[in-house]
Amino acid sequence: MSENAEQRVCIKFCHKLGKTATETYQMLLLAYGDETMSRARVFEWFKRFKEGRTTVESDEREGHPSTSRNEEMIQKIRTAIRGNRRLTIMELSNEFQISFGSVQTILTTDLDMRRVAAKFVPKLLSAVFGQTWYPVVSQPPYSPDLAPCDFFLFPKIKMALKGKRFQDVDEIKQNATEQLRGVSKNDFHRCFQKWQERWRTCMDSEGAYFEGD
Repeated sequence: MSENAEQRVCIKFCHKLGKTATETYQMLLLAYGDETMSRARVFEWFKRFKEGRTTVESDEREGHPSTSRNEEMIQKIRTAIRGNRRLTIMELSNEFQISFGSVQTILTTDLDMRRVAAKFVPKLLSAVFGQTWYPVVSQPPYSPDLAPCDFFLFPKIKMALKGKRFQDVDEIKQNATEQLRGVSKNDFHRCFQKWQERWRTCMDSEGAYFEGD
């Protein structure tokens, strides 16, 4: 049984026990540490079991068969990335003569590159700054509700520039920079307080969808 399949069994077991998706993910973190599946994948499988799925095996994907040949390709791509981390998906696709989608699936599903990168940053900050840096708070990925720039900074700049006309891109950059520099520390402090409120609301909902503040 693969490591991911083993964790899916745990997810299914937690669902049977009546645990929430958030509780399940936290338990997996305790058990597997850095090898834990990404939060998004845990929630995805939890939802599948909640909807009645019984098997823990991966669905067969076109262009991504589960064979020894595919395992060999995964290892080749892993080695290539270690040799040159600037390689693009298209370059890998051309190098190994496999589809763009297959390379993308290997990177995100088999090598779980996004999770590795996300977990590497806090470790790097700890190594560089010790305990003086602010701890990273776990939060749903790609959530504009929890991104201060999306709900505070960008709208503030856009409203200041709304209705104005500019001659070229350089003028736009100049005016946007001036607005950015005009944001006070008190503005950022209020933004952080608002972010804390939103973060707590999302945590209390345990991943459930809701609308409004």
